[in-house]
Amino acid sequence: MNSDLFPLIEPFATGRLALGDPHVMYWEQSGRRDGRPVLILHGGPGAGSQADQRRVFDPAFWRIVMFDQRGAGKSTPHGETRGNTTAALIEDIERLRVTLGIERWVVAGGSWGSTLALAYAQAHPARCEGLILRGLWLARQSEIDWFMKGMGTFFPEAHRAFAGEIPMAERKDLLTAYGRRLADPDPAIHRAAARAWSRYEGACATLLPDAAATAMFEDDATAIGIGRIEAHYFANETWFRDHPILERIEAIRHLPAVIVQGRYDVICPIVTADEVARAWPEARYVIVPDAGHLEREPGIRAALVEAGEHFKTIARGQGAA
Repeated sequence: MNSDLFPLIEPFATGRLALGDPHVMYWEQSGRRDGRPVLILHGGPGAGSQADQRRVFDPAFWRIVMFDQRGAGKSTPHGETRGNTTAALIEDIERLRVTLGIERWVVAGGSWGSTLALAYAQAHPARCEGLILRGLWLARQSEIDWFMKGMGTFFPEAHRAFAGEIPMAERKDLLTAYGRRLADPDPAIHRAAARAWSRYEGACATLLPDAAATAMFEDDATAIGIGRIEAHYFANETWFRDHPILERIEAIRHLPAVIVQGRYDVICPIVTADEVARAWPEARYVIVPDAGHLEREPGIRAALVEAGEHFKTIARGQGAA
C-alpha cells in the first residue's frame, strides 16, 4: 500500500522541549542532517505525528522535522487543554525552530495541520520557504458546525452513533455535551466520549472503508488526544474569530505553495480548498479525483510525494545540494 512512499527511516535525533507549565513537547528529526529543512504539522488538533508522514519526503535531501503539538502524541501531559491555544502552538513552532538552529523551512500540514501551517506562515512569513497543504480547513464556525452535524449528510449511520452517545435532552448542542464529558475526570466517562468522537471522525475520513485507518482512530490514546483537544479548540472557535485566515492570504501569496485536496473529502470539504485556491492563484492546486480526507489514501499520498519533489526542484534552483 505504501510502495510509492520513501523508505521508513528512524529519527537521527529526538528531544523534549519545555514549553511552560505543564506542557513538554516531543520533537524528532530524520533524513539528511544537513538537508533542506521541512516541518510537518500533524492534524487534529490532538492527533499526534505518524511515522509515515515523514515518508512523503526524500530523506537523502530533506532534514525532516516533526513534533507532537500540546497534549498530543508523545508530548505531555497527554490530552491536556490548559494553556493549549492556537497562539501557543505558533509560539511553540518558533521555539522549536530556534532550538534546532533553523533559519527557514518549508512547512507542510494536513487538515488542522494546514490551518496551523497557514496561521504560522501569516505570523512568520520570513521563516517560511513555502507551504504544502492537504485537506484545507480554515477553522470557521461553519466548518465546525459541519463536523458536528453536516458530515451526517454523507455518513448518517456514523453521525447517528455519535449523537446516540448523548442523552436526547442534550443533543441540540453536541459540542457542549461532548466537551463536558471529555473533561470529566472519571476515566469511564471521558474514555467513552473520546472513543465515540474519534470513531465518528474515523468513519468519515476515507472515500472507501479502511480497516487500518479505523483501528488507528479506535486506539484509546489517539481517541483521547483527538476528542478532548478538538472539542476544546472547537468550543473556542480555534481563536480565529478576530484573525480569519482567508482574509490574510495576501500576506503570504509570495510564498510558493501546493494545495492537495481530495475531491470527496467529507471532513474538510473541497469548497474550502477552492476558496483558498481562488484567493491564492499563484499556488499549485491539485484535486485528487478518487480520494477522501486521509493522507494514507493512494492518490493523496502520490500528490504529496510529488509536492515534495516540486519543492526539491525549487530548492535546487536556489542552490541547495
